[in-house]
Amino acid sequence: MRIDIISAAPNLLESPFNHSIVKRAKEKGLAEIVIHDLRTFGLGNYKQIDDTQFGGGAGMVLMIEPISKCIDALKAERRYDEIIYMTPDAKTLNQSTANTLSLQENILILTGHYKGVDQRVRDMFVTKEISIGDYVLNGGEVAALVMIEAISRLIPGVIGNPESLAEESHNEIGALEYPTFTKPAQWRGLTVPEVLMSGNHGQIAQWRRDEALRRSKLAE
Repeated sequence: MRIDIISAAPNLLESPFNHSIVKRAKEKGLAEIVIHDLRTFGLGNYKQIDDTQFGGGAGMVLMIEPISKCIDALKAERRYDEIIYMTPDAKTLNQSTANTLSLQENILILTGHYKGVDQRVRDMFVTKEISIGDYVLNGGEVAALVMIEAISRLIPGVIGNPESLAEESHNEIGALEYPTFTKPAQWRGLTVPEVLMSGNHGQIAQWRRDEALRRSKLAE
């Protein structure tokens, strides 16, 4: 899988991709992540990428021309299965979306900044809009990091034990993950549930399912 990212603040993205799961995916040749500095396509001597918004109001907007130049250049090199814009006013990322995206070959991610992007970019180029929550960040870089980690760990061969993916949150029953415990069985008066030490796999599976549903109900 190849993931291209267009960013007005590319330095925010470089370090996180060199650690943990994403680093493993890159080293195994299972994922290629390429960051593109939007300012490279900026206008004039100062490489302008943003301007004030029509109609007045505080905040700057990323201009359509630098973004379109960048996207056109990338699309001339390959076909993208999705062009994704990270924005808080979109459908929230979930495991189902991550599963679907992990099966794609080429993804292009546009991260907003300031007051976002010219609406015409969204109308003309973007095929999917994704949020990581109903709150505002300085830019879409952090949101892109969250989504890329969720996607990359699902690529076959990235996670050492594929069974762990099958048991993870949201996959089976659309619920949060059940509580987990490890040694010691007793610690400061807190005890691991007996069912988990019973060896009865049927009862353990039922307990985990019930706890997952209970946690999900509490989170609503």
